[in-house]
Amino acid sequence: MNQVVKSEQEWREQLSPDEFNICREKGTERAFSGEYWNCHEHGEYLCRCCGTALFASSAKFDSGSGWPSFFEPLAGGRIDEHRDGSHGMIRTEIVCTRCGCHLGHVFPDGPAPTGLRYCVNSASLRLKRDE
Repeated sequence: MNQVVKSEQEWREQLSPDEFNICREKGTERAFSGEYWNCHEHGEYLCRCCGTALFASSAKFDSGSGWPSFFEPLAGGRIDEHRDGSHGMIRTEIVCTRCGCHLGHVFPDGPAPTGLRYCVNSASLRLKRDE
């Protein structure tokens, strides 16, 4: 997969101010405020920045957290994990491998079969609905 490298200005031109804050500056949208937290449509969730398919709607579940949550990525090698020590917590940040877009965090409190909860900002995603 080819890396997507853009300047800060190019990202600012492509994204809204809120999307830029979340995707490029590691911000977080308020719980229960994002476009996809309560979305039940079928399709693939793509990276807002580069369009890489990241999650399938079949892996989405209601975690009660107010953010879109998935128990697994669509395929291996599309999401990188990094240690995040911000806000006085130790968490695992998840980013798009292709462009470095901040997606959210992964937690070990999800449902079977993985036991993982990929907690993602709606602003970091775009749903490509099934036809």
